[in-house]
Amino acid sequence: MLRRIMGAMVGGAIDRNDGKGGLKGAVIGAVAARAVSRAGPAGLAAVGAAVAGKMLWDRRKKRKAAEVAARGPETR
Repeated sequence: MLRRIMGAMVGGAIDRNDGKGGLKGAVIGAVAARAVSRAGPAGLAAVGAAVAGKMLWDRRKKRKAAEVAARGPETR
C-alpha cells in the first residue's frame, strides 16, 4: 500500500512539473516505487539522500535568486 501511495506522489509531481498530465507520470511513478521497494535498505538510503540533496539544492537556488532580486538593478 505504501508503495502505491509513493508511486502516486511521484507520478503527481511529474505531472505537475510537466503540465501535460497523462500517462507518463503514472508509469514513471509506478516504476520508481517498484524499484525503490526492491532495492532494500541501501536503495532507500540512496533515494532519501537524493531527495534531501535536491531539497537543499532548490532551497539554495531560491535563496540566491532572492538575494539577486533584493540587490536590484546593477549600475555600472
